[in-house]
Amino acid sequence: MSIQPIGLSGVLQLRAEILQKSQSLGAVSAPSSTQPAAPGGFGTAMQDALKAVDKLQSQSGADAAAWERGDTQDIAAVMLSRQKASIAFEATLQARNRLLSAYRDIMNMPV
Repeated sequence: MSIQPIGLSGVLQLRAEILQKSQSLGAVSAPSSTQPAAPGGFGTAMQDALKAVDKLQSQSGADAAAWERGDTQDIAAVMLSRQKASIAFEATLQARNRLLSAYRDIMNMPV
């Protein structure tokens, strides 16, 4: 596999693809507050969220491995997949930290 130089038109085409994929990511919205709570309560909602994060990370790993093997040439899709997994993981960490902080505050309350 030889690397060929990309001209200005190639760079502009890559930019257009990245912008298009970025816009499609922006179209994905968070669930609205009017949506009913998940059946089973908080525990079920947390399990579902963790499964979704795990799925994103697995997909990211699979995309990166496919690119490393040369099965795909779409580096923009690989990078977007890795970024989605990273953001989901960071959000999970922030939720965990806030839950732990709330737990500590409750446990330290005088009775």
